[in-house]
Amino acid sequence: MTPYGAEHIAVLGVTVVLAVVLVIAARRIRGTVHEDRLLRAAGWIMLTVTVVWTLWGMMPGQWNIDQSLPFQFSDAMRFLTAIALLTRAGWAIAICCFWGLTLNLQSVITPDLNYFDYPVAEFAAYWFLHIAALIVPIVFVWGLGYRPTWRGYCVAYAAAIAWALVAICANALTGANYAYLSHAPEGPSVLDVLGPWPVYILWELVIVAVVWALMTWPWAMRGAREAGLLPDTLQHAVEVDRWATVRRLSPPRPVDAALGSRGSSVPPPHSPGAVRPQ
Repeated sequence: MTPYGAEHIAVLGVTVVLAVVLVIAARRIRGTVHEDRLLRAAGWIMLTVTVVWTLWGMMPGQWNIDQSLPFQFSDAMRFLTAIALLTRAGWAIAICCFWGLTLNLQSVITPDLNYFDYPVAEFAAYWFLHIAALIVPIVFVWGLGYRPTWRGYCVAYAAAIAWALVAICANALTGANYAYLSHAPEGPSVLDVLGPWPVYILWELVIVAVVWALMTWPWAMRGAREAGLLPDTLQHAVEVDRWATVRRLSPPRPVDAALGSRGSSVPPPHSPGAVRPQ
């Protein structure tokens, strides 16, 4: 696929429209029984497509040592996105948000897509999975009110380093270039401005740490500000998991909204991973 050709521009346009529509829809179902049902359905769809696509790449007619093994960051991200949708586990949402909004973005802005035997299927699978990995964290943050914390930042960064080490080992054993840790992509990419290998890997570590910190800071500051302005906010805050990697404020109750209050309500008991406030 030619970057910024007609196909690419069309896909980017569809991505923007989908993101806006799904954020609006998520805000409307937030805190209702439909939220859990729809997120679970989306999670099963994501998991099914991910598993089918992974197995398809390992079929004899599709096998390619450089691409078929699931050691790209996007490969791990697809499974983690499905887990986040199905369970709302805090660690999965945190990784989904940081990886999906940054690492995955490179594959959307500068796609490295080569067609083999079935161009239509390969085009559809590539873009479905990458767009989903981008839109899901957008919906989690701006549609459903999840906010990664500094602990979530640390978990996501540690997971990225751990997966990079896995990919480096896979590259050493296979001679492949998973996660682009052996050399930069053949086509144009953002790595081109970061210098030669392995210098660009060091720059990636620094840039990712800084960018993710800048992403986390306003979320953390906003949570502290809301807690200071509304003493009862903490009573309604939801710690998605015991490690507080993601924090979420419940939507306003109808009576509060009618009175113009910014109060929050306790999430419904069906919310997966919800912990009763202390």
